[in-house]
Parts: sequence; C-alpha cells; structure tokens
Amino acid sequence: MARYAAGAVDCPGSPKSVRIVVVGDKGTGKSSLIVAAATDSFPPNVPPVLPDYKLPIEFFPDGIPVTIVDTSSRPEDRDIVAEELKRADAVVLTYACDRPETLERLSEYWLPELRRLEVKIPIIVAGCKLDFRDDNNQVSLEQVMSPIMQQFREIETCIECSALKQLQAQEVFYYAQKTVLHPTGPLFDQDSQALKPRCVRALKRIFILCDHDRDGALSEAELNDFQVKCFHAPLQPSEIEGVKRVVQEKLPEGVNERGLTVTGFLFLHALFIEKGRLETTWTVLRKFGYNNDIRLAEELLPSAIFKRAPDQSFELTNAAIDFLKGMYMLFDDDQDNNLRPQEIEDLFSTAPESPWKEAPYEDAAEKTALGGLSFDAFLSMWSLMTLLEPARSVENLIYIGFPGDPSTAIRVTRRRRLDRKKQQCERKVFQCFVFGPNNAGKSALLNCFLGRSYTDNQESTTDERYAVNMVDESGAKKTLIMREIPEDGVQGLFSSKESLAACDIAVFVYDSSDESSWKRATQLLVEVANYGEATGYEVPCLMVSAKDDLDSSPISIQESTRMTQDMGIEPPVSISSKLGDFNNLFRKILTAAQHPHLSIPETEAGKSRKHYNRLINRSLMAVSIGAAAVVVGLAAYRVYATRKSSSA
Repeated sequence: MARYAAGAVDCPGSPKSVRIVVVGDKGTGKSSLIVAAATDSFPPNVPPVLPDYKLPIEFFPDGIPVTIVDTSSRPEDRDIVAEELKRADAVVLTYACDRPETLERLSEYWLPELRRLEVKIPIIVAGCKLDFRDDNNQVSLEQVMSPIMQQFREIETCIECSALKQLQAQEVFYYAQKTVLHPTGPLFDQDSQALKPRCVRALKRIFILCDHDRDGALSEAELNDFQVKCFHAPLQPSEIEGVKRVVQEKLPEGVNERGLTVTGFLFLHALFIEKGRLETTWTVLRKFGYNNDIRLAEELLPSAIFKRAPDQSFELTNAAIDFLKGMYMLFDDDQDNNLRPQEIEDLFSTAPESPWKEAPYEDAAEKTALGGLSFDAFLSMWSLMTLLEPARSVENLIYIGFPGDPSTAIRVTRRRRLDRKKQQCERKVFQCFVFGPNNAGKSALLNCFLGRSYTDNQESTTDERYAVNMVDESGAKKTLIMREIPEDGVQGLFSSKESLAACDIAVFVYDSSDESSWKRATQLLVEVANYGEATGYEVPCLMVSAKDDLDSSPISIQESTRMTQDMGIEPPVSISSKLGDFNNLFRKILTAAQHPHLSIPETEAGKSRKHYNRLINRSLMAVSIGAAAVVVGLAAYRVYATRKSSSA
C-alpha cells in the first residue's frame, strides 16, 4: 500500500538530528570505524579519541544530520562517557571479531553498565575487524549474538564490519540512525508479536480521521487520499485491489463491501512491521503529528497558548463544551445520561491512554449507580483536567476529535488579584483549598460532595485529593473543585511563593466536639492568612464546624465566633456529614469565591498596618490643618498691616 517517502521525517514529531555515541573496549576499532564510515577510507593512524564527526544531511536518504561521538576506553574517563551517553539518541557498542574476550565483555560489563546508567536508547552491536577473524572459526553472527540479544532486549540489531576493507562501515551508522527515526520498540511487542496498545490507538485515530463518511471503512477514494497525504503518490486501482486481496486472504473481516476496515488497516501495519518496513508505519504516524513516544508532537501544542500568570487559570470555551456535549451523546449509546466505564474507555480509545485512570482524576467525580458519569460529572472531569493540566486537556481533546484550532478550546481567566480590585469574578470554575487537622472530617466532606454515603471507618488521607462537581446557584451551574490538603502537607504547600495563587477560597474544617481540633484549624487559618498577605495572594476564608451530630465543645463555640468576628470573616458553618446536613455549605463556598474582596481574614500584621496608616493620615491631616491655619493667620496679618499703614 505504501511507498516510503523520505521527506516524512520533516513532519512534526520527527527527530531533527541524530547523535550516535560509540563505546567499547580499547582496541576494538571504534575510531577506525568512524573514520571509515565518514571518509570512505581506512585511516593508517588515528588519535585515541576522535573529535565529533558531523555527517552531511545528504549522507543518508532521510536527510537528517548525524553526529558521531567517539569515546575513551580509559577507566578514568568513565564519567565523561556516561555524560555523552545521556545526550545520545543511539549507541554503537563495538567488539573485535578477532578477540573473543571483547565479545564476552559485552554481556559481562558493557550492557549491564548501560542498564546501570539507565541508558534507554537503541543499541547497535558492531563486530569490527571482520577481516582479522580466524577463517577456521566460522560461527555465524546469529549463533554468537542470539543468546546475548535474548538477555538484553534493548539491542536493536547486530552487524559485522571491516574498516580496512570498507565493508558495511557506513551501514553501522545507517542502522543506528534508522533505529532512532523508525524504532521498533514503540510500535511492536516482540514477545507477543503484536502491535503495542499505544500504536493501535494512534492508528485507530488516523483511520477515523481518514474515514470521511464515517461508515467504518476506507473506500478506494479515501485510501487514495490517505496515500497521497502520507506518501505523495496515489495508488493504482490494481494496487488497491492487491492490498484488499492480501488482507482478505489473511483476515476476512479486514475488508467489507465498503472497503478496508479498521481491523484490516491495523493488520496491514502489523504486516509492514513484521517484514521490517517500519519506515512505512512511522511515515504515517509522522504525517499525523506523532513523535517517537506516539504522542502528539510539541509543535502541535504551541506553548504560547498555555502562558498565564500564577493567579490565572484555564477554563474550557463554549466551543469545547459544545464539542464535548456532542461526544457525550455519541458515546452514550442508550442516551440514559450515564457514560459507563466501557463507554469512557471507547471515547479515549484514540488517545495514548485513558487520562482518568490515575490520580488525581480517578474517583474525583460523582459516579452514577452504574459506576458511570452523568454529563455534569463528565464535564466536571474535563474542567478539572483543564485547570490542573491545560496542555494535557487540549491534547486529549485533539485525540478524541476536536476539529478546531487547539487555541480555541481553552481560555485564560482574568487575574484573581484584578478580580478582588473589581470586586467581581467572571469565572465558571472555582478551586477551593480544604485545610484542617487530621480526623476533622475533610475526607468525609469531599465524599459527600460527590454524593457518596458517609462511613464511620473513613481513613485519613495522607495525599492531596481532588473532588469536582457542579453547584447550582440561582439556576446557573458553576464548577467547584475541592482540593484536600493533608495536615502534614501544609508546610510543603508553603514552600512555593505562588502556592495560594490558584486558590479561589480556602475552608478550614475542624471537629466541633474536639477543642484541640478547633485550635489547630485556627492556627492553620492564621498561617494561611499571614502567608497570603506576605505573598500578595490573599484568599477568602471560611471555617467549617464539622461533626455537628456530636456534642460540641463549649469553648470552641464561644471562641470560634469571637475569632471569626475579630478576623472579619463569616461565622463557622456547622455541618454533619453523617446526617447529610450541609447547611448549604457548597453554595456558600461558591458565593464567597465569587466575591473575592470579601471574607479575607484580617491578620494582626494587617491590623497594625491599618492602625499605623490611620495614625499617619491623622498626623498628615493635623499638619495640613496647622499649615492652613498658619497661612490664614499670615494672610490676616498682612491685611491688618496693610490697613494700619494706610491709616497712618
């Protein structure tokens, strides 16, 4: 089906250069191999270590510049070699065909050493000095290398060469370059002899993009469009029939009356790879913007669209929300407003992996009785990912088919500092930091926010956790993200000056029956207020008196009211997660977040500063009044003096 196009390496995601580092024992022919490959001649004398060689871009058909780096074999230079290996794209590991001990050193030292250094790049083993090998010892390369390659799967290929005879010297570096441009590892699992999951997902997305009429098959016209896009040449009708015939013979379901199915499309690429034509599959992937990790290349996600100030955040645009609504309806097969786990997996089947299977997204939204997501919960998850990882959110929007310019999928909000000055907020997504001592009821609060039943055996949370849901306010739905901060994580949070910049409101939860819990929550409130004032990221604060079903501590009741009045914030909101009585807490949190100039606690330092400013203002006023009196007095005296002199 494909004719390989060398120009495909110019696509987004293609490596722009290749750096090959040559390592091996002393006397194995490293330097001679490099010179022979670069100059087509055998050097009679070479220095111990050559300077870097840069092969011209026309040296190999791919048009990618190659730099070859020679290395020292001296033990005292191991650190230098290790640094070079960290910068390498591929490694050529040499041994001498006439010295069996250097072959043994591959598995005894070099390959384990590369693993120890965590060198996770392709390795080409080159048997040098082939012309010196004993003719009586005719053991095939496969016999020699097969056990080693079984043990060290990172070896891509092996080749024997001779710098003196100009035998396969250039091929060594051609194969090294090829393993970088067209690596096997990301595409194919050698053990199972099958395409790797991420490769399957990428090819499935490409198939869907090329299936213009969405009938589940590539027609002759669609196949030709695909062929021209990837390889710059159409297929002849006889070639298309030949492709279909090959697929149908091996996999009948790979072709139907409408054309090539996705199963057949995947089969063809597996066939290309099995036959060593990796460049065909890589050309296709490159043309659709994939890099060596089979993710969208960075060029397709320009960093400029993700620039923001620390106190700004990202939200989905209406265009993105409309698209997601359409995708939800498309994958919600029975239209029951419940996207089941398998349907979510199907939605993300064209992404490298489902982004919501790990923290902080796993279990972050309210689930239906069937374990799925309502549309509100689905949209809440996207809002959470957009707030925390905007680039990942946009990337996944592209994977599932967002048709527009990526920059139209998200918008940056106004700075929170400006919101406070204007005394209003235009956000649709709000982040609430939840502080409090251990066992205060923070986790129970987040669970109930997600509609989950209260349990007496709630385990204390040791890691940060997120919960996201919609809150209805006067008929308009806003997204509220609750971020639970473990007690022992507060100091770590304060290690960054901008840690409160992303916070719209902070709540402080305490156990109303435990006086020590209230005292600790109060300390946390003061710490956060002081830190916000010191860094310029003050946030509205609200205290939450949890476990209202228990007998409250009298001191906590009295002192909490006095303390909140003293700091200029609302009195504590009493709730009981056990009884399901939340006293409109989440709506109150949202209301306070939408009025960022209110409920900001006044610290002692702030009070002192205000008092000082008042004294200064009074002093300035007194001085002004005194100065005015002097001026008036002088004016009156001048009038008096003038009249007196006139009468005289």
